[in-house]
Amino acid sequence: MTPAEADAFASASAAYVHIPFCSSVCPYCDFAVVAGRDDLIDRYVDGLISEIQRSETWRPLDAVYFGGGTPSHVPPRALGKILAALSNVHGIADGAEISMEANPEDFAFDRARLLRRLGFNRVSFGAQSFDSEVLVSLGRRHDSDQIERSFWAARIAGFDNLSADLIFGTPGESAASWSDSLESATELGPDHVSCYSLTVERGTPLGRAVSAGADAPDPDLQADMYESAQRVLGDAGFTQYEVSNWAKPGSECRYNLTVWAQGEYLAYGNGAHGHRAGVRYRNVRRIDAYLAAVEGGESPLSGSEEAEGWDAEVERMFVGLRRVAGIENGPGVEALLGSEDGRRLSEAGVIVHGNGRLRVARPLLTDEVNRSVLDLDAPEGWAEDGAVDNVRPNRDS
Repeated sequence: MTPAEADAFASASAAYVHIPFCSSVCPYCDFAVVAGRDDLIDRYVDGLISEIQRSETWRPLDAVYFGGGTPSHVPPRALGKILAALSNVHGIADGAEISMEANPEDFAFDRARLLRRLGFNRVSFGAQSFDSEVLVSLGRRHDSDQIERSFWAARIAGFDNLSADLIFGTPGESAASWSDSLESATELGPDHVSCYSLTVERGTPLGRAVSAGADAPDPDLQADMYESAQRVLGDAGFTQYEVSNWAKPGSECRYNLTVWAQGEYLAYGNGAHGHRAGVRYRNVRRIDAYLAAVEGGESPLSGSEEAEGWDAEVERMFVGLRRVAGIENGPGVEALLGSEDGRRLSEAGVIVHGNGRLRVARPLLTDEVNRSVLDLDAPEGWAEDGAVDNVRPNRDS
């Protein structure tokens, strides 16, 4: 994917739909999810449809992403009703990416075939690992055989864009085990692979266990595992296009590309985040509060912020530098390159500047680059007045 192609997603239109239901909550999960509340599924689906129907008609959607939670835990026809509501209100563009997350244990052939008929064309499987002991540690309910069966069920049902999500760095996971998981994943022939390091979030069972003395992920081992993923996936024909994502040519996730390009995307469901007309907004997180709002004819919005001035420039850098394509020149790029941190990162080959763009050449260190971005001060003469045209330098050196 060329930089121009990546930047073009700034004009795309997308929507995120949150499905919070799970069979169980994984010990590392910090998302807005619920388990043991399947009695609320019908009410929640009706609430989502109500929220969609009350939203202002926008334009045909280029990408729709059903995340969670576990969308595959919900009956397919319910997901189809939500997708139909989006189509009726906003429209679905020709050739749009309609993606959903799924757990391997939920994805038998009959379900896959029905979902394909309802309009879904991309599935992101939460495989996480092919090592049974690691899967148990992560609280997952599937095994490696179920991952393979779910992939084949999806292929036979007509899905030609499949992704595998993997997690590395679980305490007790060896470098050899991680390498085996990578090899097993590539052997399934996915079109896309995402690799995330296990992180310890406060308030989760994993966070409480680590606070009580349990082993935490080893950052040095995680760094080695990340570089192993770069090597194995590159050898298997995948191209890295974002810090945690690899794809076969043409199979990059369009919804995520829209988000990273600071494009606009709608948000529906509890805890969902959206971005429209320069405003980032979020819905209430608790499912009961969400249902109370939508069933009462009220907005489930819990807050919003408008990124303006220097904050908007920092946000552009923070989000856009996740992409291998990097970002175009601007005052933030100039400020970073002129800072002590920027010079150090440039000299170390972590960031590279040229042809009117800045990119992170060593994606493993993206977090370090973004910390430097967040520390930047607006350049002298910067005006926070939106009516003032802050000159964006075109430095190509």
